[in-house]
Amino acid sequence: MNRIGCLPAIVGGGFLHLATVIDVYSRRLLGRSIANHMRTGRVADGLNAAVRIRGGRVSGSKAFAAACHTAGIRRSMGAVGSSADNAATELFFASLKRETLPGRRGWATEQPARFAVFRRLGFYNHRRRRTAVGYLAPFAFEQRSTTLAIAA
Repeated sequence: MNRIGCLPAIVGGGFLHLATVIDVYSRRLLGRSIANHMRTGRVADGLNAAVRIRGGRVSGSKAFAAACHTAGIRRSMGAVGSSADNAATELFFASLKRETLPGRRGWATEQPARFAVFRRLGFYNHRRRRTAVGYLAPFAFEQRSTTLAIAA
């Protein structure tokens, strides 16, 4: 199961919005897209990035629903306003904000903002340990799970 969320990052006088697709099992960030708008295409770009990595399952506008259908993805939607339904994404964005934006109001231009966010995303997948996956980084957890499955 995957979740999608957005992070507004202040850049100059505007915002950048980050769309993510997170695998709830491993907590790995599979897809991401960042843009200065909140149109469906940005979310579909993040979804398509996840599909290239995993082909997996993922959440709606008609364009997004069509992108999911085309990729063979089963959408999961919970109750409106339920933060528990999106807990993995909420935790991810809370840590991203806390670790990327401390003492900072924003960036002067898009380029350093994009660099800071995507650098943190790589750290999150490969180095940041998560209690939910046995104190391993998401990528290491997936590698271990794959190895165990092959051995069994």
